[in-house]
Amino acid sequence: MLKLYTDSDTDVTPKVAKEHGYSGYISMPYSVDAKTIHPYEDFETFDCHGFYDMLRSGVLPTTSAISKERYIEIFEPDFALGNDILYVHFSRAMTATFDAMDQAVVELKAKYPGVRFEEIDCKGITTICYPIVCKAGDMFLAGKTLDEILAWAKEDVDHWAMYFFADDLKFFRRSGRVSGLAATMGTLIGLRPIIYMSPEGKMVSYGTEKGRMKAMLNLVNKVMDLGLDVKENGVFIGHTDAPEFAHQVGDMLKERLGQDLNITYVECNPTAGSHSGPNGVGVCFHAIHR
Repeated sequence: MLKLYTDSDTDVTPKVAKEHGYSGYISMPYSVDAKTIHPYEDFETFDCHGFYDMLRSGVLPTTSAISKERYIEIFEPDFALGNDILYVHFSRAMTATFDAMDQAVVELKAKYPGVRFEEIDCKGITTICYPIVCKAGDMFLAGKTLDEILAWAKEDVDHWAMYFFADDLKFFRRSGRVSGLAATMGTLIGLRPIIYMSPEGKMVSYGTEKGRMKAMLNLVNKVMDLGLDVKENGVFIGHTDAPEFAHQVGDMLKERLGQDLNITYVECNPTAGSHSGPNGVGVCFHAIHR
């Protein structure tokens, strides 16, 4: 039997994951004042506004990788039952946690030979993962085989693009996870960096816009310039407690692409949001290329 797993850094909640056929859900932790918090284990519902208001007040959470032992604890029950596993996860290029996972899988395969463990790397984090996780799950529910799902992912993952802007550079400055980012630039002069998920699965800054409205227009123009079968696949707009700005971007896209455009609005998970900070907005769409 095939079992599907995903994680909280994909922005998919446990409820949504279950609706799309996932029986396994891995919580990616963050820490506040030396207390480690596991999303959807230590709380049932993510308080998006409360979390990002905490960041606005000056709190800077930290994040950490999961240990090999924790991965063994998560996966061993299915290995022991002989279930094959497909794990659809956020970008390997952005964390060392998958090194620990690889070590765990090697040990589990030695203990339970014959079990198949496969993964789909979404090559990004937060909302860009959302449609990939959901589509892989829908294929599973439709009766597609593991190899058919993997073949789809090999072709389609690189056709999902995400462009977003950050409202306050201090969070990215601290994390150091965005290449090409001029750390000295920021809100003092009203500049907002425009960042995209690269084909390698990294966050890369490619320019700035002065003012939030110009930043939002930049995102809309990227959809128009790079979009491929956008209406067939829908648009996914993520935000870090900025629903008003997210809906403004959505309205701008509907003006261009039609009022029947299917838009899913997604709250950015707290672990990834610890690095990006509040008031950011990003657009994920099916594209010619990233």
